[in-house]
Amino acid sequence: MIHHNTDTHRFETTIDGHTAYLSYVKLNDDTLEYDHTIVPKELGGQGLGTRLVKFALDYAKEHHKKVVPSCSFVASFINKNPEYQSLLA
Repeated sequence: MIHHNTDTHRFETTIDGHTAYLSYVKLNDDTLEYDHTIVPKELGGQGLGTRLVKFALDYAKEHHKKVVPSCSFVASFINKNPEYQSLLA
């Protein structure tokens, strides 16, 4: 289960003691910079990175935020999924 950790500015999930996350920087009240997607090798190959990005983008959409995808994984996901391109700042 992915959750939004507002204290650390991350969307994260922990499985078997390993935490995967997508971190962000709040640029202003309306814009979030998604800067890193981290999946430990122990959790690799399960689609967690994609699920984290989708969760984070859905969060932005639901909260009327724009996104700056400085993480290449996030940028690639947005390029492949046109329904999220309207979120780009």
